[in-house]
Amino acid sequence: MNTNGIEHMVIETYDWEAGLAFWGALGYEIEHDTGHRSGMLRNPAGGPGLFLREQSMEEPLGFDLYLSTASAAGFVVPANAVVVRPFTDTHWGTKVMSLRDPDGRLLRIEAPE
Repeated sequence: MNTNGIEHMVIETYDWEAGLAFWGALGYEIEHDTGHRSGMLRNPAGGPGLFLREQSMEEPLGFDLYLSTASAAGFVVPANAVVVRPFTDTHWGTKVMSLRDPDGRLLRIEAPE
């Protein structure tokens, strides 16, 4: 089973308000606010969502790309990928696998529970 394309991206910021203002100026709106200085943003024109979350200044900022697949059991790992972490249950009710592409970039594959 291949992926269904990009589901969303996780973008970390040091300043929640500044991040919201920046992405808002680019047309994104809050779809879900977690109440913990993070939330899912969507652009009404479509495309993948952006999960923006504030990170402490002591940590480097991360950027994660999430691709969706219909089934964890049906997903076939590309021969030239490295599995960093097999499908694992998340606290938001899905399963996520971490892969490295041939150039060493980390990406995530998300499947329904």
